[in-house]
Amino acid sequence: MNNVNKTLYIPLYGKAYVSKKGIILKDEMAEKIWDAEGFALKGKSKSKWLAYYMGIRSAVFDRWLKSEMEKDEGATVIHIGCGMDSRIARIGCGGHPWYDIDFPEVIEERRKYYSERDGYTMLPGDARDAEWLSRIQGESAIVVMEGISMYLNGNEVTKLLDAIGKRFTRVSLLMDAYSVFAAKMSKYKNPINDVGVTSVYGIDEPEKIAKCTALSYVGEGEMTPEDMCEQLEGMEKKIFKKLYAGKMAKKLYKLYEYKKV
Repeated sequence: MNNVNKTLYIPLYGKAYVSKKGIILKDEMAEKIWDAEGFALKGKSKSKWLAYYMGIRSAVFDRWLKSEMEKDEGATVIHIGCGMDSRIARIGCGGHPWYDIDFPEVIEERRKYYSERDGYTMLPGDARDAEWLSRIQGESAIVVMEGISMYLNGNEVTKLLDAIGKRFTRVSLLMDAYSVFAAKMSKYKNPINDVGVTSVYGIDEPEKIAKCTALSYVGEGEMTPEDMCEQLEGMEKKIFKKLYAGKMAKKLYKLYEYKKV
């Protein structure tokens, strides 16, 4: 795998870590894959504080996705940059067609642990070239972009969102992003540096992206909900909140929602 693909092991470790502790989310597949495939993370990438954040981030996306699936029972679920994530196992497809998308080498690795079935498809594809959209069925889509926007520049994000908006009659899309300041600081203080990634991008004006696409900007969500932070205990909770749920963290890490109705 290239260095960008190696970043998938950072959230995998986080989900396995919190799952083993019995907090935030239960992810037996993350535990299994990490035990079999995980390599020795170093530096900030093996921080327990980052592991908690990765677990909470995934739980936030799970919660949003469940809600959107209930609102649009006929929608197709599209998880772009799925990595080794077991979201479909954690929340179930509930009768929704589901597509997991990632680079060919990631999908090849993923097939060691996941099998396609009726209604579930793993598609090799690059977020920078949305050709794979032509292979997805359905008129309405719920799109998850977790941990991917920071590897795309502004034009690439706009192009992808526009292609999705033009392909479907209805769209609900959630993505996390760095702020521009966070992207600049990432050159020096980002855990992804520990797997060889040094270039990332940030988004400060999500509404401007929407103006250049077939989607509308809905608003900014909460990356670290209080009820999830409360599952930590004692000093760990206090330290985590200061690192990832304080005012500075909210300026660095963003959660943006877009729709087409």
